[in-house]
Amino acid sequence: MSVSPSVSPSVSPSISPSISPSISPSTSPSALQSSPRPTTDAAPPRPLALVTGASSGLGAEFALQLARLGHDLLLTGRDPERLAATAARAAACGAEVATLARDLDTPAGVADLVAWAGSRPLEVLVNNAGFGCSGPFAQADPESLAAMIQLNAAALVLLTRAVLPAMLARGRGRILNLASTASFQPCPVMAVYGATKAFVLSFSEAVAEEVAGSGVTVTALCPGPTDTRFAARAEMAGSPLFRRAMAPAGVARIGLRAMRDGRRLRVAGMANRVQAFSVRFVPRPWVVKVAHHLMRKAE
Repeated sequence: MSVSPSVSPSVSPSISPSISPSISPSTSPSALQSSPRPTTDAAPPRPLALVTGASSGLGAEFALQLARLGHDLLLTGRDPERLAATAARAAACGAEVATLARDLDTPAGVADLVAWAGSRPLEVLVNNAGFGCSGPFAQADPESLAAMIQLNAAALVLLTRAVLPAMLARGRGRILNLASTASFQPCPVMAVYGATKAFVLSFSEAVAEEVAGSGVTVTALCPGPTDTRFAARAEMAGSPLFRRAMAPAGVARIGLRAMRDGRRLRVAGMANRVQAFSVRFVPRPWVVKVAHHLMRKAE
């Protein structure tokens, strides 16, 4: 993985003035605020970015690269230790960082995050959190399916809705939503995951059109297999699909560049772009059968 769960002794979240303590599940989100950085005329406030799923993988890379680009950060993730490690690394890049450890696969977790971040002047929102499960749909755990829909789709929608009005009022803002190459065709064996990512792509493009010309942009990033913890959680770690997985740093760089440029859609990697757009020219039943064949090989 690209993010170590350990924190260097020289950059400890408990002593660094650039990091506010993470909020434990028993702490009210409104009870803890990040320490303000003194500003001068020569050093204007840094723009503020919120990244979900920032504990590791792509989320951690988005956080680190945004810190290097001059942003302060609000980070959320389900693993407090890994989240603290990401925060420490981002603080070492000069960012002021605040963290909230929450599972967004429950409505309560999303409500906490909205309450915590909703009043802050966000310039950037990166809706990165998500997970997948593989296997026949008829054998899938209903609770896991519900959590996947909640995290991949509902949380993304509600968080976008929470921050968008203020962005529109200011006339500026950038939203980056994590879709997938799975957005472009049905995914037998990962039926619900593929459907949630198709939703993210459709939703992102629709809202991008609604806010066109406002100074606010919405970008859907569609990575293919990426070297993160996703494959292990989806029980696909040995899949041939992940043998040539892209590095998280490269995917994050592509996504942030597309977001900066105001692009509505970006597929990461040339091979992934060819695959994603070639399905337009193949009869739909063939597309599904080929996808099913590839996914069966991945089991």
